Amino acid sequence: MNIVNMQTKSHLKIPEKIAFQRLELAPILNLYGRMVAAGEWRDYGISCLREVAVFSVFKRTAENSLFRIEKRPKLRNKQGMYAVIGSEGQMLKRGHDLKSVLGVIERKLIRTVD
Repeated sequence: MNIVNMQTKSHLKIPEKIAFQRLELAPILNLYGRMVAAGEWRDYGISCLREVAVFSVFKRTAENSLFRIEKRPKLRNKQGMYAVIGSEGQMLKRGHDLKSVLGVIERKLIRTVD
């Protein structure tokens, strides 16, 4: 293998961990702040794993998560890399646009405020 091929392959390296970028965290944290203000959420956790980044929200710290917001880049060209998963593990929404996927949780906030 010549040097040119080795250099090209090093640029195609898959990151060791998937993480949310700043532009992705902004709408998630905006929603989180509004849900905290409404008294619905109290804590969150972020996990950066090999194939998925997860933002989990909790009513109380010691409980299971109410929702998980996931980013799976491998599904980018299929169903979409963003998903909202409920407390029972049910897929609530999946898509290519994070803001539209978060809409499923936004509807809960609207019901809470009414």
